[in-house]
Amino acid sequence: MAAPTDAELKKKLNTIQYQVTRCSATEPPFTGAYWNHKAKGEYACICCSTPLFSSEDKFDSGSGWPSYFQPLTKASISYIKDLSYGMVRIEVKCAHCDAHLGHVFDDGPAPTGLRYCINSASLRFEEKTPARSDFDGKIS
Repeated sequence: MAAPTDAELKKKLNTIQYQVTRCSATEPPFTGAYWNHKAKGEYACICCSTPLFSSEDKFDSGSGWPSYFQPLTKASISYIKDLSYGMVRIEVKCAHCDAHLGHVFDDGPAPTGLRYCINSASLRFEEKTPARSDFDGKIS
């Protein structure tokens, strides 16, 4: 399935979803739909529906954004060095449609030690039995 075009996304997404996924904006902490979401299921890309994260891998980081210690599949995420705002970070994108999701940090819990800090606006939740992750703990 082809990634959606920019024109299709402008019609499909609301303003904050478009700004986050296409312009790398960040939603304010503690405002997104999923930062404190507890239901069991999977979180998919709002743009292309690629499964990204499982509720089984979600944890409360205290940051105000949904946080996960690993992606659902290694192939669903791409990583880009981000030097914006005078910081050195690793940006996380949907590997299928290039949507900006958030950033990954090395201050997360076991078993990976990673914290995927993700904008709720980049996600769509599906209540279901979550699949098991195939992530090996390496982001490169």
